[in-house]
Amino acid sequence: MAKKKTVTVNPMENEAEATLQPITETLEKNYMPYAMSVIVSRALPEIDGFKPSHRKLLYTMYKMGLMNGQRTKSANIVGQTMKLNPHGDASIYETMVRLTKGHEALLHPFIDSKGSFGKQYSRDMAYAASRYTEAKLDPICHELFSGIDKDSVDFVPNYDNTSTEPTLLPTTFPNILVSPNLGIAVGMACSICSFNLAEICDATIALLKNPKTTVDRLLDIVKAPDFPGGAEIIYDREQMRKIYETGNGSFRMRAKYVYSKKDNCIDVTEIPNSSCIESIMKKATDMIKAGKLREVVDVRDSIDLSAEKLISFDLRKDANPEIVMQKLFATTELENNFDCNFNILVEGRPMQLGVKDILLEWIRFRSGCVTRELTFDLGKKEDKLHLLLGLAAIAVDIDKAIRIIRNTEHEADVVPNLERAFCITKIQAEYIADIKLRNLNREYLMNRIAEHKQLEAEIADIKETLRDELKLKAMIIKSLQEIKKKYGKPRRTDIVEKEEVKTPKEDIFFENYNCRLVMTRGGYFKKLSVQSVRASDEQKLKEGDYVVYQEDTDNRGDVLFFTDKGQIYRARVADFELSKASQMGEYVPAKLQMDDDEHVVTCKMIYELIPEHHMVYVFENGKGLRVSMGAYEAKSKRRKISGAYSSDSPLAGAIYEGDKPVNIFIRSDSDRGMLIKSSLIPEKSTRTASGVQIMKLAKKSKVDLVTDRIEDVGQDALKCKKLALPSTGSPLGQLTFNF
Repeated sequence: MAKKKTVTVNPMENEAEATLQPITETLEKNYMPYAMSVIVSRALPEIDGFKPSHRKLLYTMYKMGLMNGQRTKSANIVGQTMKLNPHGDASIYETMVRLTKGHEALLHPFIDSKGSFGKQYSRDMAYAASRYTEAKLDPICHELFSGIDKDSVDFVPNYDNTSTEPTLLPTTFPNILVSPNLGIAVGMACSICSFNLAEICDATIALLKNPKTTVDRLLDIVKAPDFPGGAEIIYDREQMRKIYETGNGSFRMRAKYVYSKKDNCIDVTEIPNSSCIESIMKKATDMIKAGKLREVVDVRDSIDLSAEKLISFDLRKDANPEIVMQKLFATTELENNFDCNFNILVEGRPMQLGVKDILLEWIRFRSGCVTRELTFDLGKKEDKLHLLLGLAAIAVDIDKAIRIIRNTEHEADVVPNLERAFCITKIQAEYIADIKLRNLNREYLMNRIAEHKQLEAEIADIKETLRDELKLKAMIIKSLQEIKKKYGKPRRTDIVEKEEVKTPKEDIFFENYNCRLVMTRGGYFKKLSVQSVRASDEQKLKEGDYVVYQEDTDNRGDVLFFTDKGQIYRARVADFELSKASQMGEYVPAKLQMDDDEHVVTCKMIYELIPEHHMVYVFENGKGLRVSMGAYEAKSKRRKISGAYSSDSPLAGAIYEGDKPVNIFIRSDSDRGMLIKSSLIPEKSTRTASGVQIMKLAKKSKVDLVTDRIEDVGQDALKCKKLALPSTGSPLGQLTFNF
């Protein structure tokens, strides 16, 4: 009888298999709720211009009575805010710091602060602890809470149901575009720049009057963003139009500075909003140490209580301040980009909107707030009118009302008896029964009754406004005009047209000095200082190698390297380190990352491509041509030019021809040579043309030397002079070559 096989089952394995969850289900049930929570409840601002953390803090201060009166300790405010925002005191205080006047992050700060709150433009200037600082709400906060007690916005319970908080603040101006906002959510982020309050009010009024106002018209009203730190915007209207239309794009900003001739010092007074002084100073210091900013002796933090200066650069005696600033703009955060990404929440949904669409959404939001306020006021006035009409009903026979109250045995019967006697409602009877005895005189009663005519007029006006959209918009327009008049400020950020900004030349970033350039046939390149040339004129070379190019020049030009693959490589002279005659130099194919088996034939230093000048190419098969330098022009400097000349035959030499023709000596490996003027060689419009025959060669012979350094060939080279092409050349015999 066969034994039964026993299988042991691990209950933990079954449990693990049972709890396996598909990745799609994990994303849907776990990740997406988290992502939406971050987007909606933390990172993105709503149409009122606030994130939940800002709103909870400001509303707490409002309920604490800090709209008026004395400041209170920041620690007290932080503690009270934790009833609405349970994320810890540190994060609440950081939120508070950014909203203060002392931090200088907002054009219109919401918190009037006292104490050290750090600075927006400094990374290292830390704010003081909350127990040392004090704060209260700034007067502009009246515009944030106007109508909040009139049911203008919805309220929801706080996290533990002990109180309520507003879902939005009924801001009376488009704070969403007046206060900057930066947030990183899950899968999206927002970066909203600030705009001038007065300009935004004008733009909103224009849209209220005509919702079809074009983006171009808005650009005329709100020309560009405005930042509390000032600085300058390099203005590009097309770039700005894209931001206004789509809510996405970027623009350049640069610092403001003044030059003190007396102190020979540059003082930076304002920096771009996205920059900080520590980063600027570190970069400038590194450049000084690397010798790339030799014009500057010292850089220092110059912030004082007046904050009129931020950073100072002490210059050398002969330094040009304009060139120094061009270097600093190009290499430090004194010039920086501000990236715009106008992602906001509209009724709980994340949306990317342009300036016009944001203003239209705010108008819709504000119209809803005003409608709710008017509806609240209408209800209050109608309730009051209802009471006054009841009072008018008893005023005709006040003695009767007194008798009813006096003769009623039970208190509970007073109101029903008054209702029956005067045909009034229970609410009216309650109001009459509660009137003080001293007020039951004709003067009081007649004065109160007279109010009902004014109330009726006000109620009719409110109803008319609620029915008429134009009247509702007129109310908002009037409010915006008053806000502009009361809180509007001149622009802080200047606008500079991009055409007015000078583009710095590349050579300003390199120290200029005289030097000698040497290139060998083996591909080695040297940049020699004047002192090195004076010390020794004898070059160290590999065995069999020789110099093909040598020129005295300076450090600000470019070098063109011509290879045997029909390609030209372009490099700056400054890219090469100073060398000595006793050194081999830098191996160009490796430095410029040339193709495999590609070798340098020769080189030439230039400052710019001049179309009237030419390159003369001579190939090993004895053919040659002249090509205009204009054939190599491009919108930008290319590091590598492919198809620069014909590759049908290997290049034997390339000679640069300037304003005048040059003498060229050509030698073949069959010991023949010829000296010609470059003008004899015809010019070709196609740079890859194979050229014409210049030197007639014997079978299996080739050109092995092309040079314009006639002094290295020797005086006997003049005997090889030719006046017509092609030519077989002259026998060289006993000529001595320095190659």
